[in-house]
This record gives sequence, structure tokens and C-alpha cells, in this order.
Amino acid sequence: MFNFNVDFSGEFFAFFLLAICAIIGAVMAINFTKVVHIVVSLAFTFIALAGLYILLNAEFVAFVQVLLYVGAVTILMIFGIMMTKHDGEGKEPARPLLETLAAIGCLCLFGILFYAIRNADFPPASENTLPLDNTRAIGLELFSRYAVPFELISVLLTVAFIGAVALAKREEDPQ
Repeated sequence: MFNFNVDFSGEFFAFFLLAICAIIGAVMAINFTKVVHIVVSLAFTFIALAGLYILLNAEFVAFVQVLLYVGAVTILMIFGIMMTKHDGEGKEPARPLLETLAAIGCLCLFGILFYAIRNADFPPASENTLPLDNTRAIGLELFSRYAVPFELISVLLTVAFIGAVALAKREEDPQ
């Protein structure tokens, strides 16, 4: 059951390092109490995930990950923190029973996933499933086959942005 045949290449070490960074960033985001520290650790996790996408030869997805999540979402969270008041931040009481049950649940989930992945029958990987330039292929599909949904989503996001600005202005007016 535990027959590990791993070739220790540079790609393996890069994957291991990026996976550890993603896990550490996620655990830090859960454990920090200051919201700014949580956002920075989430940005660290997003960057590690982008590195994992690059290892999977998904450069476009890695670029979008950095552009949208690390850039836009993290900045949006920081602006949200700056615009809200944080007067009553207090420390939660420790709950050892809850933490113990959560740790047991995590270990059980890890065991189930480990067992399922080790016993899974994956099909063999074929060599020519992805195009050589996947960013170009995504762009061609996006602007030829999916041009109308792409434009509809851009209109929807613009309307949502205008609505958010209108709601923010309405809350400012009652002075």
C-alpha cells in the first residue's frame, strides 16, 4: 500500500516547497487575529498557488491568479479593512474540546483522502492533450466561441460596481 516511487527532481522539490508555503499561509490566515495579517497571509497563499499552477503548465491560470486574487482581491480586502471601524476587537476564549475535535476531524479527513488517492485508478497521461501555447488557445476560445458570454459578464460586473458605488454614496448622505 505504501509503495512510493518518487523521482527526486527539481520539479518535485518545487512542488513540495510551494505546497508547504500554501499550507503555511492558509494556517497562518486561520490563526492570526489581526485582519491585515490575515490578508497578507492569504496573499502569500495565493502566490504559492500561482506557482503550483505554473508547475502544472497552466501559465494563464497562474497569471490570472496573481492578477485577480493577489492583486485585486487582496487590495479590495485591505480597502474594506481601512473603511470599516474596528473598535471592539477582542480575543476569543480558548476552547480546547473544540480544537481537539477539529484536529481529530482533520486527521480523519487526511486519512480518507490519502486512502482514496492511493487506491484510485488514474488513466495514463497522454502526451498531446494540451496545446503548446495554452494562453493563446484560451484567448482564441474566449474571443471567438465565448465572446458573447464574456461581454455579458463584463456588463454584469460594471453594473455591480455602479450599484456598489450607489449604495456607498447613499450611506454617506444622511449627515
